Amino acid sequence: MEKKDFEAWLDNISIAFLSLTDLQKNETLDHLISLSGAVQLRHLSNNLEILLKRDFLKLLPLELSFYLLKWLDPQTLLTCCLVSKQWNKVISACTEVWQTACKNLGWQIDDSVQDPLHWKKVYLKAILRMKQLKDHKAFETSSLIGHSARVYALYYKDGLLCTGSDDLSAKLWDVSTGQCIYGIQTHTCAAVKFDEQKLVTGSFDNTVACWEWSSGAKTQHFRGHTGAVFSVDYNDELDILVSGSADFTVKVWALSAGTCLNTLTGHTEWVTKVVLQKCKVKSLMHSPGDYILLSADKYEIKIWPIGREINCKCLRTLSVSEDRSISLQPRLHFDGKYIVCSSALGVYQWDFASYDILRVIKPPDFSNVSLLGFGEIFALLFDNRYLYIMDLRTEKLISRWPLPEYRKSKRGSSFLAGEMSWLNGLNGQNDTGLVFATSMPDHSIHLVLWKEHG
Repeated sequence: MEKKDFEAWLDNISIAFLSLTDLQKNETLDHLISLSGAVQLRHLSNNLEILLKRDFLKLLPLELSFYLLKWLDPQTLLTCCLVSKQWNKVISACTEVWQTACKNLGWQIDDSVQDPLHWKKVYLKAILRMKQLKDHKAFETSSLIGHSARVYALYYKDGLLCTGSDDLSAKLWDVSTGQCIYGIQTHTCAAVKFDEQKLVTGSFDNTVACWEWSSGAKTQHFRGHTGAVFSVDYNDELDILVSGSADFTVKVWALSAGTCLNTLTGHTEWVTKVVLQKCKVKSLMHSPGDYILLSADKYEIKIWPIGREINCKCLRTLSVSEDRSISLQPRLHFDGKYIVCSSALGVYQWDFASYDILRVIKPPDFSNVSLLGFGEIFALLFDNRYLYIMDLRTEKLISRWPLPEYRKSKRGSSFLAGEMSWLNGLNGQNDTGLVFATSMPDHSIHLVLWKEHG
């Protein structure tokens, strides 16, 4: 058949074929296949594979491929990476997909990192850490041994843990090595706080003292409380020290001179926690940069504008219930934006700008759970048996870790959280070091530490 005649015949056949039903088209194809020889069948086989298995990631523009990939979950994407080298290359380069996946896991994202392969690697690291948390395999334990009597005061900062004991000593430990760096003779310690040069202790002898680490010398003694001093905080910039006591008062001291500047009254129970912190939000009562003092007792949290004037008046009193059978747990969180405290009713979060309650978190069986740390993504909680991690976005517990029979403390001085930055989102570097520390009946200190990535 001539080419011209063949083309005319093919056009007629094509028009007729298109007018058929699907069933008739299938019968026509079956008949043509039955008439085909080996050359035609081989041709048909080669072309059918191309027609039926089109690589859309290879054919589409890269921007459209990225858009389609956004609709797939990360686990499916990892499976798709196994299809071919081309698919793996395209999927691995989809930065936004992997960044979103990391965010959903509670991972901090540094948008300045633009390496396409970086975020897939970060996701794989993140999914491993979250699996360890879910399987209760993310932590390990250790102990510090050295005190000869009850350890009643703990404070952690930058990899160092300070312990104050009834054996009239305070010790400074390197958590990573378990070694005691300093040990000095003190009074009985109910509260401790330290920096590179000094240690401040609150005592059951009703006084506060300041000590020099290097020599063990007492550099200042603060006398004036008529009850045990349960909490201390200080600020070198303001040259102020604050203390909360069993005498129901908060005292403000000149840190360098040792003189009492003011006594704040109004509490009707032991003041078990004082926190001196810069404000980060603006309201009618304070501005960003103002120093704020929080003091807490069994039922109330009081807010004082300590930075403006020493003779300050209480700005506000916060409580969770008028029922005196409902008491606040001893741990208090304040980061300049939010105040967080727990009780048998749940974890309460206040907006510091308005003092309004933003939310009340009520996990199952919450009556005995206490707050340790509170961040933007995670919260660290514990009870008599377990340490818990909560995802604050869903308010679900995502991990727990068993605890031994530790020494109980109604004031919260004998247990604390370690590194806190991971509560605002893990990043692969901040999930190291101390998670939790508590004193034990045998006078040792039990540590819960992050386990290295598998």
